[in-house]
Amino acid sequence: MNTFNGYRCSICGSEYLPGQVTYTCPTDGGNLDVILDYEIIKKKFQPEDITSRTEQSLWKYLPLLPVNEPAGNSTPLHAAGWTPVFALPRLAEKLHLKHLWLKDESRNPTASFKDRASAIVVTRAREIKSEVVVTASTGNAGAALAGMAAAVGQKAVIFAPKSAPQAKVAQLLIFGAKVILVDGTYDDAFDLTVKAANEFGWYCRNTGYNPFTVEGKKTAAFEIWEWWIEAHRDWHKQDSDLDDHPPLTIFVSVGDGNIISGIHKGFKDLLALGWIPNMPRIIGVQAEGSAAIANAFHARTETIIPVSANTIADSISVDLPRDGVRAVRAAAQTGGTYITVKDEDIIKAIAELGTIGVFAEPAGATAYAGLVKAVASGVVGSDDPVLVMNTGSGLKDVRAALQAVQSAPIIEPTLEAVKKNSYEKYKERMEPALSLYDGDHCFYCCCGIVDLCPRGCENAGDLCVCGVLN
Repeated sequence: MNTFNGYRCSICGSEYLPGQVTYTCPTDGGNLDVILDYEIIKKKFQPEDITSRTEQSLWKYLPLLPVNEPAGNSTPLHAAGWTPVFALPRLAEKLHLKHLWLKDESRNPTASFKDRASAIVVTRAREIKSEVVVTASTGNAGAALAGMAAAVGQKAVIFAPKSAPQAKVAQLLIFGAKVILVDGTYDDAFDLTVKAANEFGWYCRNTGYNPFTVEGKKTAAFEIWEWWIEAHRDWHKQDSDLDDHPPLTIFVSVGDGNIISGIHKGFKDLLALGWIPNMPRIIGVQAEGSAAIANAFHARTETIIPVSANTIADSISVDLPRDGVRAVRAAAQTGGTYITVKDEDIIKAIAELGTIGVFAEPAGATAYAGLVKAVASGVVGSDDPVLVMNTGSGLKDVRAALQAVQSAPIIEPTLEAVKKNSYEKYKERMEPALSLYDGDHCFYCCCGIVDLCPRGCENAGDLCVCGVLN
């Protein structure tokens, strides 16, 4: 059952039938929102009809999507979405939060959130019989398109800036896409892609340009909604005094603005259907070197002024965000805000998430870096339930990840070399706490190996209270 009625311009409000336009509003170039027939959906489905479905992918929410179920069952196209949510009690304690979770989008088939959009766009391309799908990408969107296209034999062309991480370019090539590296920025690649699509009749997947990208990305909101139903119920079972707690706060890294717009669109769909009583609070996080949307939000305007983007987080490095207006509204209309973080904070966040078993690329870690700053500035309180979105795998950009950790030592293959290396490492880490030695007891040797205690404390490890080496 397809309930796709057409499009509505996000700027002027003009409406169009499905066959009248393809990408943006002909009047003002505004992004188009897909219009669904909510009344038909409400008559045919109740929330339980959706949540009781057993398919563990974004296609579980097919009645809320503007495409028909695609071919290619048991392929990666049918595996996108339905990513796990992890509880982070140790990080929550460190940040003095009572409830903290992370939704890990690196578990998608090509290891990023962008698989959601590409699954829907490739399906749409098959419906309208497009021979070639093209996109501009710093890597993730291109890899997602290449992977989803390969799954069903669809031709794909990717324009990427020559600065794209090699791991991401490798994905594009391995999936069999036609890859063209552009001697310029992502924005240059974006503009060239639009020109090529118009010239050759290709179907353009560009983020913040093709309205079906948001329709794919909104499925994350549906998953959060379904997860929150269960998490919230379990939470209330444990503590009946939580009826008046703050709403769920979601932290999302932002580049072009399409992911945060998609998540917002998903919750707007659920609200229109009457399936949720209110919106969660959505907080966008941008790198300081690529903060055009955050700048507009804090200036209280929807006019997006381009910047000269420069950040380690390549996936969110954008001069002119193509979905900026809707991205501003995603925070403004949900009681959220925008936070900007330094590259060094992003690198620290990569390492911090690694301590709980999540390997995030810089763009993915940006959301957590934003949470850290939000807690420190009082934007988030201890009682606020928080969900952080990790949008991609650290394997996408290993070069950046290595900046978050110390390099591994190289030693001779002997036990003596292991002991020597261990002593040097522990000594280096113990230096800040040497002053805690009181003459009788060692308060800093946490390794538990007496031989490594510089003061010769017999109780090394047992009496450590400083936590330096924990």
